[in-house]
Amino acid sequence: MSAVSEIQAVLPRLTAEELQAVDAALRQQFRARKLGILYDDAYGLWTEEDQASAAAAAFALLDREEKRREPS
Repeated sequence: MSAVSEIQAVLPRLTAEELQAVDAALRQQFRARKLGILYDDAYGLWTEEDQASAAAAAFALLDREEKRREPS
């Protein structure tokens, strides 16, 4: 089993505090490697993945609204 699979398998069993610690460790790795970080300040990181996810959610909302407004 790969390390990634092992990590994914244990995540559902972690407490909220443990998940926050994992998140902090991952973000620290991104900082150290300077991978995909668009913005990093006292409030936290904003990564390329965060940006893509936010854009996808916005476009999905726009698509739903456009379909809702289409004449029948």
